[in-house]
Amino acid sequence: MSENRRVVITGLGATTPLGATAPATWEALLAGKSGARTLEESWVSEYELPVTFAATLAESPASTLAKVELKRMDPFTQYAMVAAREAWADAGSPEVEPERLASAIGTGIGGVQSLLDQYDVLKEKGARRIYPLTVPMLMPNAASGNVSMEFGAKAGAHTSVSACSSGAESMGFAAQMIASGRADMAIAGGSEAPMHPLPIAGFAAARAMSTRNDSPETASRPWAPDRDGFVLGEGAAVVVLEEYEHAKARGATIYAEFAGLGMSADSYHITAGDPEGAGAARAMTEAITSAGLTPADIVHINAHATSTPVGDVAEATAIRRAFGDAAGGIAVTGTKSMTGHLLGAAGALETLIAALTVHHRLVPATINVDEVDEPFADLDLVRGEARKLPDGDVAVLNNSFGFGGHNVAVTLRSAS
Repeated sequence: MSENRRVVITGLGATTPLGATAPATWEALLAGKSGARTLEESWVSEYELPVTFAATLAESPASTLAKVELKRMDPFTQYAMVAAREAWADAGSPEVEPERLASAIGTGIGGVQSLLDQYDVLKEKGARRIYPLTVPMLMPNAASGNVSMEFGAKAGAHTSVSACSSGAESMGFAAQMIASGRADMAIAGGSEAPMHPLPIAGFAAARAMSTRNDSPETASRPWAPDRDGFVLGEGAAVVVLEEYEHAKARGATIYAEFAGLGMSADSYHITAGDPEGAGAARAMTEAITSAGLTPADIVHINAHATSTPVGDVAEATAIRRAFGDAAGGIAVTGTKSMTGHLLGAAGALETLIAALTVHHRLVPATINVDEVDEPFADLDLVRGEARKLPDGDVAVLNNSFGFGGHNVAVTLRSAS
């Protein structure tokens, strides 16, 4: 980070296709499980969707949220609230001055279910039947606003909307707030709830998603020769970020240090990343140098690795560009092979996974990659079983790239 104050991760929360909590998600990752499953909703056949599967939540938020919360919050806000409460409890439910606590929850598309459902009401029943809370449910900042009210966070409530890099960008923004002295703690992450026929049809029309309808569990296969697109996912991941001395003083568990942040824009294409990987490489380099490290210090990358034919190659090119001759010695994994692609929550979830990787010194293995495509043959891809990290302090990188050319890289390291 660019300021002197160190930032660490002291609480974790998640609700994902692999589990209702962060620990459950982690255990499923280590076990190599897939969260993808055939969709049972009637609208799949009603709209003749070409993709009939997705990575849906392992547990409904209805199991933990009150009925009034379910009625007043879009699913993406519900997911964020579930994850935020877990993260805050995991951090020890600390006492902190409201003016020193912030929230920053990113999303790619926000309350799309509320928006589209209420549009149906408008068409079928007229304006007088629209739900009064429609706007505060559909707005992308609803999750951050509700989280700030839940925990009394008055230092700021912020929302990054940068497609699939939103969650990582929100975490980075929150970390910068702490590093600069604007806050001592922050509840930060990302949330997405896109399980509606329109987003699915839209991504399918763009030919971005896998069409392996007969085998959902094996559909996400980054780096494989027959990869054919991503698997849509949903869920939320939230961490508690905290100034290092503040965390030490209260005896908090520290999972990892949020040590570096890099951001850039491709300015190339609205959906495709720059095939030369210049912007993504620049984000990685900035994330490393802002942590006071060199490329040789990075032992692991949790790759964006969406399983798209073009995107995976562009990321591999960027890794080589950023790391040079050292690229082949870095353990690279792609956890979307199990979780699916959580869009605006993806970067948050994968940063949380990277924190657990540092904490437990284990890299979850990528699944569904029996054969490696030629463009990736020189990379050290973690497949088959989890990989132990080297002894001593370690530093790892998480990559998040989004439609619009958004590139975010985060460096985490052991907090000594």
